[in-house]
Amino acid sequence: MTIQFKALPTENVRALQRGGPDAYGLIPERKISDGDGVPCRHCLKNVAAGEAYLILAHRPFPELQPYAETGPIFLHAEECERAAEAEVLPEMLESTDYIVRGYGKDDRIVYGSGGVIPTGAIAARAETLFERGDIAYVHVRSARNNCYQCRIERA
Repeated sequence: MTIQFKALPTENVRALQRGGPDAYGLIPERKISDGDGVPCRHCLKNVAAGEAYLILAHRPFPELQPYAETGPIFLHAEECERAAEAEVLPEMLESTDYIVRGYGKDDRIVYGSGGVIPTGAIAARAETLFERGDIAYVHVRSARNNCYQCRIERA
């Protein structure tokens, strides 16, 4: 099975980069990166030291419901190119492990699908989850803070 790692859509990111409100209706905070642990969810690369980035609340779900987790993410403050949808693990995934969890067509967690997975095994875990008929897509989230990293879909 082929999978695709997906970054946030460019139209949503551009609105935030231009000062639009985040999931809480707030203007994103602007900071300067020290080059450590600032992964952009649009280009799926780390924000380099000295570059400006945004911190904002993000809800990667279409509507509010009990499982629609909202949390902090980072984006380049200036326009960056959206990462190509690819089977290759995104460059920004540098931690030793991540939470990999499946969601159904109703955008709710599929119980029993989540786990802390070594980074090198993320793609294999997603492929295994997609063998199940009740998994519509997968999130990769920080194993330490549960922050949304990217989405995985069937290719």
